[in-house]
Amino acid sequence: MRVPVVIVGAGPAGLTAAALLGRYGVECLVLERWESVYPQPRAVHLDDEVHRILGRLGLAGEFAAISRPCHGLRLLDPDLRVLAEFRRSPGSGRHGYPEANMFDQPDLERLLRTHLATVDSVTLRGNTEVTGIRQDGTGVRVEVADRGTGAREMIHADYVLGCDGANSLTRTAIGATMADLKFDQRWLVVDVATTADLGQWEGVHQVCDPRRAATYMRIGETRYRWEFRLLPGETADDFGHLDRLRPLLTPWTGESDLEIVRVAEYTFRAQLADRWRDRRVFLLGDAAHLTPPFIGQGMGAGLRDALNLAWKLAGVLDGSLPETVLDTYEAERKPHARAMIRRAVLVGKAMTEGGRWGDLVRRVVAPRLNGHVLDSATPPLHRTDLVVRPRFGRSLAGRLCPNALLDDGTRFDDVAAGRFAVVTTSTPSETERAAIRESGAVLVPTRRSGELRRWLRTGAAVVRPDGTVLSVGNSLSRCRYP
Repeated sequence: MRVPVVIVGAGPAGLTAAALLGRYGVECLVLERWESVYPQPRAVHLDDEVHRILGRLGLAGEFAAISRPCHGLRLLDPDLRVLAEFRRSPGSGRHGYPEANMFDQPDLERLLRTHLATVDSVTLRGNTEVTGIRQDGTGVRVEVADRGTGAREMIHADYVLGCDGANSLTRTAIGATMADLKFDQRWLVVDVATTADLGQWEGVHQVCDPRRAATYMRIGETRYRWEFRLLPGETADDFGHLDRLRPLLTPWTGESDLEIVRVAEYTFRAQLADRWRDRRVFLLGDAAHLTPPFIGQGMGAGLRDALNLAWKLAGVLDGSLPETVLDTYEAERKPHARAMIRRAVLVGKAMTEGGRWGDLVRRVVAPRLNGHVLDSATPPLHRTDLVVRPRFGRSLAGRLCPNALLDDGTRFDDVAAGRFAVVTTSTPSETERAAIRESGAVLVPTRRSGELRRWLRTGAAVVRPDGTVLSVGNSLSRCRYP
């Protein structure tokens, strides 16, 4: 059997990569060792940039139905008194979606699987164990075994995407290793269901306690999560019964009736793969990076990987882009992932360390952090052949073009539709319009008072299919095209 793309792992990163490739008609085979969605809750947050990726797949409404906007963040002292409060509007941000969204990961995976079932070019095969990955001059050989029958098969692929998690076989196959970014904490994660009204603020509560740091958040209509830092010698087994959990939960729940959905121990780590690619094999998601959860960017980073790579790989496969564009995947995503991991580590340490002196510092500094905490924008991508930005100074290149409302009530992504787009504040000549059409790009003019005009101000910008600005110039003639 031969297929253009094999995706190893049907978690959020793998499913999203398959769905994005499917939009371009790329034939994909997704291999997953489990027969169905893994039922335990894991990731619970994604921001508006990642929500926008789901919107590109036509799943924004469906995701909104299984998620709820988060109203912001409160920092609490060990006695649960408010140190600072950072409120978010539950309405749409610059990308057309709420800037913080709470959800249950199994619900998202079911949504993505249901969508893939409608995509003719994508096949999802469950209960299949990948046992080996080898490259030769003709492509990649993927050895698989049926977990039910034990039958073995060899699949030949042009490219393989390793979305197989923290214990990635794909990472081992290409000889990559995880570099430790110096963060390691053991936490107890408790998921609870209750119909009781807990009467808590509809945002994330972060308890800044160096002895027992904790996090509380509402996930859904009847679902809640707590995370508590474990003390030396403690394990999840010590909290396996509700009566053992009550002392930790009572400050929020009182004596409400609770159903324990899951109690698990996690070690929050900060790690980054030393390389994300070997020829035709790529790493995405947890196979490439692990981040502490303090800024809610772990799962979202995998979806960003998928968005960055999918359009490039589709272009290489259909011949519209040279294979060299694949070199930009790691060059762009690895520094971005490192920056987000470091941000998470910094926030985690600021919230969980420092004793009473740390509490005093947080009381003084926290009110000044409002803009940093509430701004969901992530760092710009570094310079590559597909990000033309100056070595020094600020530029829109490498940043996301906002998913702005246009004159007719549609948004930028509706018009761009996964293609290159040219945004301009001037009226192009017929020659310029013809050049834009010839390149396969779509023209997006700006209104004088519109959101895109305020963002661009003047001149023109070439926007990639993933929404990232490739280049900007004072005029169309000064913009670089792919």
